[in-house]
Amino acid sequence: MRMTESFSLALKNIASSKVRTLLTMLGIIIGVAAVIVIVGLGNGLENYIAGSFSSMGTNTLTISVQSRGATRTMEVEDMYRIVAEHPQELALCSPTVSMMSGVKIGSETTSTSASGVSEDYDNIYGYTIAQGRGLQYSDIATRAKVCVVGAYVNRARFGGNAVGQTLRVGGQALTIVGVLEQREDSMEEGGSDDCLYLPYSTASRLGGSRVSSYVVTMVDEERMSQSQAVLERSLTEFFGSDDYYSIITMSELVDTMTGMIDILVGVLAGIAAISLVVGGIGIMNIMLVSVTERTREIGVRKSMGAKERYILEQFVIEAAVTSALGGLIGIGLGYLLSAAATVVVARLMGEALTVAPTLYAVLIAFGISAGIGVLFGYLPAKKAARLNPIDALHYD
Repeated sequence: MRMTESFSLALKNIASSKVRTLLTMLGIIIGVAAVIVIVGLGNGLENYIAGSFSSMGTNTLTISVQSRGATRTMEVEDMYRIVAEHPQELALCSPTVSMMSGVKIGSETTSTSASGVSEDYDNIYGYTIAQGRGLQYSDIATRAKVCVVGAYVNRARFGGNAVGQTLRVGGQALTIVGVLEQREDSMEEGGSDDCLYLPYSTASRLGGSRVSSYVVTMVDEERMSQSQAVLERSLTEFFGSDDYYSIITMSELVDTMTGMIDILVGVLAGIAAISLVVGGIGIMNIMLVSVTERTREIGVRKSMGAKERYILEQFVIEAAVTSALGGLIGIGLGYLLSAAATVVVARLMGEALTVAPTLYAVLIAFGISAGIGVLFGYLPAKKAARLNPIDALHYD
């Protein structure tokens, strides 16, 4: 019953001085809201990155190779043979050649990215042909001067009728034989739809260089480590050393980026949590003032038989209730700010990034806010409990 009475008295004292209580809770409110928004933003960024990379194929291995002088040079056929020898782990393979020269359409040189790939590139990344056809094996074998363009190039450069038109890459005229389906909600210059793919054999001849990069898919993404180990073993046997190649997985890139985000969010959340400590100091100061103002009340209660632990309990509960109420208000404010941040990010960046507060962050923030109330309220409560009843009754 004492706990219920103490809680009731705490609420009455809080209600009797609303403005002072609100100002006391301000640090807690700001701290809790800031932590929730920052953690929500980090969670939203992680989801966005995971979604972006999933469209690029998290079941892929990207291999970069270099020549071992005149003694050992990897040809495209060598990589295809390695993949074919391990059908249980490896599936599709596509050499990739990045074109450094610009793409010229008419008299205009554009920023469109051009890459040389194989006929399996569409299947590796799940691209769909919307018009015309994709690259074929015969295009690779004959070094055909053809290409497939993205939806942005088709619409912005050719008015939606790109198939059959020509453009120039590295001074060579290429005929457009296909258009990829739109991949982004909003197409813009420099986006993933502003692209061009030509046969890797053609790209290699235009660039005057050997193929040094490959994309290989895994049969089972859950067995990534086994697939990577098989590929590493085969490449090491081919070169006689592991110094002439590197293998990167999309999953590793995602893990690296999300790890960096987690560190950044942790630092920012820690900085925001400082305001919780400031709020706790504010609660302690106000509770000390409250003890001074209610000295005579404490003296009356102690003269009527109230024990020290009852006085201590009352003031600790009052501090905890004040802090917990601030935490609840901070949670509500944090959700409102998260919703507002989602809208702002969408309008400014044009990206569907959701600032999503997590239940874990909410519970942690609320628990810390309530704990701070108890921690910083204990000293004033201890001071009140130790007051001499005679001195307290004579206090003016």
